[in-house]
Amino acid sequence: MTANTQTTTTALFQKPILKHGSSGAEVVELQRLLAHWGYYYGLFDGIFNDIVEDAVKAYQHRVFLEEDGIVGSLTWKALYTGAPVNMPVLRRGSSGDAVRTLQNVLYLNGYYPYIIDGIFGPLTEVAVRSFQTDSGLVPDGIVGPRTWHALSKAYH
Repeated sequence: MTANTQTTTTALFQKPILKHGSSGAEVVELQRLLAHWGYYYGLFDGIFNDIVEDAVKAYQHRVFLEEDGIVGSLTWKALYTGAPVNMPVLRRGSSGDAVRTLQNVLYLNGYYPYIIDGIFGPLTEVAVRSFQTDSGLVPDGIVGPRTWHALSKAYH
């Protein structure tokens, strides 16, 4: 990476925190990004109102972020990449809230008709492999960035 590219990448994510009541060019940028991903259909007027806040929360839901309506660094990164950010790599033996999120998405899409228990066991692995196959991914049973990205596009 050249120094120029690194500076651009660093500057890209040194964005201000935006929330209801914010205004200005950064909000126009936010509105354009939300529109690009299909979450905002209003004017690009630079006003962070209820409609923008609802669009932010809907996008945050899609990429598995806290749905607080506040645009901080993780939401900016997700808006620029169109994908979830900071999601853990999950595999058999993993447990916790991220596994619950995974199982819930798999459940809602017909891959995991079992109890959502937050434990990545053999049934979760089979469901992940099936989802990966249907999504055109390598069915390795490991939930990494590509699988999280595919999951973010699935109904949840």
